[in-house]
Amino acid sequence: MLLYYISGEKLRNVILLISGLLFYAWGEPFFVGVMILSTMIDYTAGRFMDKYDGDEKKRKRCLLVSVCMNIFLLTVFKYSDFLIDTANGLLHTSIVNPAVLVNRLLNRIAPFGLNEKQVKLPIGISFYTFQSMSYTIDLYFRRIKVQRDPLKFAAYVTLFPQIVAGPIVRYEQVANELDHRIIKMDAVSQGIGLFVKGLSKKVLLANSIGVLWAQVKAADYATMPVLTAWVGILAYTFQIYFDFSGYSDMAVGMGKMLGFEFPNNFDHPYTAKSVSEFWRRWHITLGTWFRTYVYIPLGGNREGKGRTLRNLLIVWGLTGLWHGASWNFVLWGLYFGILIIAERLFLEKLLEKLPKFLRMTYTFLAVVFGWVLFDTDSILSAGLYFKAMFGGGGRFADSGSFYALSDHGVTLLLCAAAASGIVSAVIAKAGKLLDRKEDTLTGAGKYALIVGRNTAVMIIQAAALLLCTVYLMGAAYNPFLYFRF
Repeated sequence: MLLYYISGEKLRNVILLISGLLFYAWGEPFFVGVMILSTMIDYTAGRFMDKYDGDEKKRKRCLLVSVCMNIFLLTVFKYSDFLIDTANGLLHTSIVNPAVLVNRLLNRIAPFGLNEKQVKLPIGISFYTFQSMSYTIDLYFRRIKVQRDPLKFAAYVTLFPQIVAGPIVRYEQVANELDHRIIKMDAVSQGIGLFVKGLSKKVLLANSIGVLWAQVKAADYATMPVLTAWVGILAYTFQIYFDFSGYSDMAVGMGKMLGFEFPNNFDHPYTAKSVSEFWRRWHITLGTWFRTYVYIPLGGNREGKGRTLRNLLIVWGLTGLWHGASWNFVLWGLYFGILIIAERLFLEKLLEKLPKFLRMTYTFLAVVFGWVLFDTDSILSAGLYFKAMFGGGGRFADSGSFYALSDHGVTLLLCAAAASGIVSAVIAKAGKLLDRKEDTLTGAGKYALIVGRNTAVMIIQAAALLLCTVYLMGAAYNPFLYFRF
C-alpha cells in the first residue's frame, strides 16, 4: 500500500494489475490464464467496436463475439459437468466431459491440473466474467467510451479487492477513477473502518455461527428434531449474510483506500417487508446487472403482463443458475421469481394491510426456506430438510437441540441484533449526538471532543482487528462462501 501511495498515477495502475494477478494466482495459479483470456477478449472486442464505430453490423458482431466467448468460458468451467451429467441422466448415456480428458493429459505433464472426475471451478469466474462483459455491452449501447489503454482495462478487470466475490463493478462506475484518482485521508480512514467492520462480520459472526450449521448439515435429516432443523437453518441464514456482506464491506473499504468508490452490495436485507424489497437490498450489484442487461432488454414490464411474468421467470432462473450448476440453484431462483410474481399480482396488496412486523416475518421466513434449497446437496436432501423442519423427524427436540442452543444461543442473538440494523442504528444515533455536541462547542472543548472521538474509534477498530487476528490464528481454513460462485 505504501508503494501504491507514493507512486504516480500511471504506476498505480501497474501496481493494481500486478497485485490483482498475484492475489488471484495465490489461490488459482493455473486459472489466472482464464481471467487473462476473458480480459483480452473483451478489450479486443471493444477496440474493434470503436474502430468500426459507423458500421452497426460489425459492432454487433464484436458484441456477439464478446458475449458468446464469455458465456462459453463460463459454460466450460462452471456448467459443463452439470449439463453433461443431466444429459447422461436423461438419455442413459455415459458421455465424458472433454475438459476432463484434456485435464488427464495435463496431469501427465504437470501436477497442477484439475480433478480427473470433474472440472474445477475457477474462483470468482462468475463475478469477473459479468464485470468484464458489462464493458462491451455498455460500449455497444454507447453508454461509455472505449478504453484504449490495455493496462487500464486489465487493471479494471483484476481489481483485487472485489475480483473473487464482488461487488460486481461496472466499468462506467470506475472509468474516471482509472484515469485519475485522488487518495484522500478521509476516504482512507473510512476504508479502514469498513474493512475492519467486514472482517469482524466474517470472522466473529459468520465463522462462529457457521460451526453450528456445519454440525446440523452433517446430521441425519430423517431423524432430525424440529428445533435442531430450525436452529441450523437460522445459523446458515446469518452465516451467509455476514460472510458475503462482510467480504463486500472489506472490498468497498479496500476500494476507498485505493481511491475507488465501489457500489454497496447490501442494505440490511433481513429487515425487508417483501421478497421484492429483499432483493433490492441483497447482492444489489447482481440484481442491477440482471435488470440492466437481461430484464430490460427482454422488454421489462413494458410489453404487457404476460411478457413481464415471462421475463421475471427467465431472469430468476438465470439468477439461480448464476449461483451454481445444480437443479437446487435453478429451483432456488425460480422459487424467488414465483414469489415476486405473486407479490406483483396480488400478494403485495395483502401485505400492505398487515403490520410491519408481520410483513418482515413473512419475508424472513420466505428467505429462510430459500436457503434450504440453496445449501443442501440435492433436491432430495432439501425435501428431507423441509420435512424435518415440520416434524418429519418425529420429535420436536432432543438433548442435541438444547446443547446447540446453549452453545450458540448468544451468537445467534448477536447475529440477529446485527442483521436487524439495531447495532447500526445505535452507532448512527451516537454519532449524531456527538455531532450536535460538537456544534455547541468551540476552541479547546471542540478540539478535545474530536480527538477523543477519533481516538475511541481507533481503539475500537484496533481491538476488533486484534480479536479477529487471534480468532483466525486458532481457526481452520474457512474461505468466504461466495468464492465458489
